[in-house]
Amino acid sequence: MAARALLLPLLLLLCCPDTSSGTPELRRPPSRIGVIGAGIGGSSAAYFLRQKFGREARIDVFERGAVGGRLATVQLEGRDFEAGGAVLHPLNLHMKHFVKELGLSVPQGQDGLMGIYNGEEFVFEESSWYVWTLLKLLWRYGLNPLRIYMWVEEVLEKFMRIYRYQSHDYAFSSPETLLHALGGAGFLHMLNQTIDESLQKARFSQAFINEMVTPIMRVNYGQSASINGFVGAVSLAGASGGLWSVEGGNKLVCSGLLYASKAQLISGPVISIEAKTRPKGRAGGLTKQYEVTYNSTSGVTSGAYDILLIATPLQRKIANITFRNFDPPIPEFSPPYHQTVATFVHGHINASFFGYRDPSQFSLKAILTMEDPHLFVSSLGVVSPVKGNHLGSPVWKVFSHQPLTDEQLRLLFSSYDLVEGQKWLAYPHYTPPQKCPPFVLHDHMYYVNAIEWAASAMEMSAISAKNAALLAHHHWYHKMDRIDQEDLHERLKTEL
Repeated sequence: MAARALLLPLLLLLCCPDTSSGTPELRRPPSRIGVIGAGIGGSSAAYFLRQKFGREARIDVFERGAVGGRLATVQLEGRDFEAGGAVLHPLNLHMKHFVKELGLSVPQGQDGLMGIYNGEEFVFEESSWYVWTLLKLLWRYGLNPLRIYMWVEEVLEKFMRIYRYQSHDYAFSSPETLLHALGGAGFLHMLNQTIDESLQKARFSQAFINEMVTPIMRVNYGQSASINGFVGAVSLAGASGGLWSVEGGNKLVCSGLLYASKAQLISGPVISIEAKTRPKGRAGGLTKQYEVTYNSTSGVTSGAYDILLIATPLQRKIANITFRNFDPPIPEFSPPYHQTVATFVHGHINASFFGYRDPSQFSLKAILTMEDPHLFVSSLGVVSPVKGNHLGSPVWKVFSHQPLTDEQLRLLFSSYDLVEGQKWLAYPHYTPPQKCPPFVLHDHMYYVNAIEWAASAMEMSAISAKNAALLAHHHWYHKMDRIDQEDLHERLKTEL
């Protein structure tokens, strides 16, 4: 009888091990998850959260404007044109997966000739003969064009590791740890120096940087070669061939992901987020939640969430959200976003403004510009509607820092009849050395837009959204061995 009395506690110890040593205990799924923002970051976050947490969790997505955020269109002559994020790279694997899963289609791309304008004349123009264009490039820039292709490919090869890491559920608590896992100290150096410095270090000529690299920075980010080297590399990758978009508008990806995630869309701006401690109910004890107060059609309303993802820039001019009862306080991320104005003009370009004596000889479809204080535009390009073809005179998309005046429009165009403008705080104003906000803002609150300070792009937002969903899942279920792990590239090579 004494032996039996000793055996019973022993069996209980073996069957019910002590959880105080750090072994994670079983935990219920979160009942409510909130996502603030229904752009590509927020909608893809809802999609990935549903994948990780299953059917039981309720997912609410808050959006103060239209679904799509900075993926928006403008209408001209009854047709829609991309006004925000316009093109995607062939290696943007998350976006390619979304398009395939949602049954969306990709229209046939339309190529056109490009020229680089320095404020007085074109320093380079493409030819309809590819071989002649290649010879002109080699004559003016030597092997720099070939070398830049190889340089970008090397960056992309390392960056593509993120898809493998995420497929194995690895996540990162900051953009810096993510970049370090992809490209080591080299990627962090790129983050903390300009693209000009990065390319000079790689021995590219200053003439090539000024005449080819800077115009690409201006068309993609409205800024010069003084932006950080990593976002500069992303910009250069976006100048390659094979770029694509979604038929009907890239914003269709956002609405499609919300539908696929079975998330509930709540229209109205979020006013405040407060950290709350509430009783667990019959089980006893306390639980932490986030109370989101928002302005809905029925007035000011609030709801409590176990997990919260913020997928809108935490800038007062963009999302004026007050954080209450956080210790330590949630910092205000004060660096500014860069203003870009996209102006759509239905008309004929004034070729003489760009130095052409005979307008009939002008055949360029894209004009990129060098850095010049007298230039009031960053780029001009002929664009197609998001669906179907445009007939008649072309529609030009003009990027500038400020809205174009009537006088400036008359300088750029010999004739026009329709003008439509869209002003954006489109992306961060990059000033290396670059400090990125963290992905983790609080115990179970995450910042999807932190990635923008490394580089702003649709695919970057989708990558960050999956990273945030993985962080939320791992923190909730105490799977800390999947966060901020070192030497993942070598580890995964040996595992497989």
